[in-house]
Amino acid sequence: MLEQPYFGRRLRRLRLERGMSQAGLVGEGLSTGYLSRLESGERRPTERAVTYLAQRLGVDVSALTGPSDGRSLTAVLAAVTSAPPGMDDTAALSRAVEEDAGDDPAARWQALWLLSRAAGRDGDCERERAQLLELIELSDLLEAADLRTRSLVQYARCARALGDMRAAEPAAVEALSIARAEGLSVADTMAAVMVLISIETELGRLEAAGRHVDELERDLLPEAAPALAAEALWTAAMVSNRQGDHATAQTRLETALDLLQCKDDLVLWTRLRAAATAAALQMSPPRVAAADRWLGEAAGVLGLIGTPLQIQELRALQAHLAFHKGRLDDARALSHALLSEEDLRLSYRDRVRLSVLDGRLMILAGRVDEGIAVLQRLGRQATESKNLDLAAHVWQSLATTLADVRSPQAPTGAPARGHSDDSRPEPGG
Repeated sequence: MLEQPYFGRRLRRLRLERGMSQAGLVGEGLSTGYLSRLESGERRPTERAVTYLAQRLGVDVSALTGPSDGRSLTAVLAAVTSAPPGMDDTAALSRAVEEDAGDDPAARWQALWLLSRAAGRDGDCERERAQLLELIELSDLLEAADLRTRSLVQYARCARALGDMRAAEPAAVEALSIARAEGLSVADTMAAVMVLISIETELGRLEAAGRHVDELERDLLPEAAPALAAEALWTAAMVSNRQGDHATAQTRLETALDLLQCKDDLVLWTRLRAAATAAALQMSPPRVAAADRWLGEAAGVLGLIGTPLQIQELRALQAHLAFHKGRLDDARALSHALLSEEDLRLSYRDRVRLSVLDGRLMILAGRVDEGIAVLQRLGRQATESKNLDLAAHVWQSLATTLADVRSPQAPTGAPARGHSDDSRPEPGG
């Protein structure tokens, strides 16, 4: 049996990873007060309580009581940060965080930051969110404005990926406020501005997003390094697209792609091409040739070094591209196969957009009532969760597809000219 406070920390981590409240975990078998004292380390757990909690968490008892390897967090952190490329010590670092006594908050912050980035790369946003919440708390303990800003920026991105705009927006606003008040670096300030722009765009607040784009280009972009400038231009292009200024959007995208060579940052170089592909398909009319070229460049790299999440994002883009090229059978096969995967790691937005495509393909294949029901459900869900830009995409897609089906001039089963398909992954992960 683990001694306290280590048992309590492990218990809390497992609960947060599953998105469970204390009341949701205890059910009818324990009191929330007792659970709170267990998690804080004030009470030693009984065997009955351990068995009950393991069942509620859906884990073996050993997940709560298994021994530590005896290494300090600082030692494990040193081993992880000095490991050769390609060596993954995430599991060892996670165990060390579980058993950490909390004597060195800075080391714990660094370890949790590495773990949260790994969770984000894996598409495990719920685990990432739990780790980021603790990072925000630790930043306060350390009284470090820059660490709090970075934690909030990443938390805002994570919440946005989960479709939780109510949590994403205040986190982004606070991050930018701290960055400005404390005079933080251009990189920190730009990161906060960019995530806020993305959130404002999702919320349908294009005027506010446009003002922040002006600030980004006027005050920050001239001092930015090439990689950061490329991300900023992609963010600005996203807003131009939403405002209907597709010429400006395309110019910004092409400038962003030219700023970065693959030898500079291969991961970002690839993700920018994937993001540019999605943006090109969103334009009216869609720039299919450019999208095809950019996606081909990204696919060549992702086939070699892509994570499972990046491969899923690639396949989703391939489905959207096939739709715009009139290869509906290919689009249908790609979208259906991806949506049927048990371990689907796509963000909330990308899942919804792929489901929209699947619904449109149902309608075009003659399954009109079924496709309409799918799109109506998606539109209501996006509206209720305040993803208003996404909701507008769903309803516009439904209207466009029904118009295509009913138009005698439209080719059977082909997307009409000038209609865009909004599907854009984050360039920065």
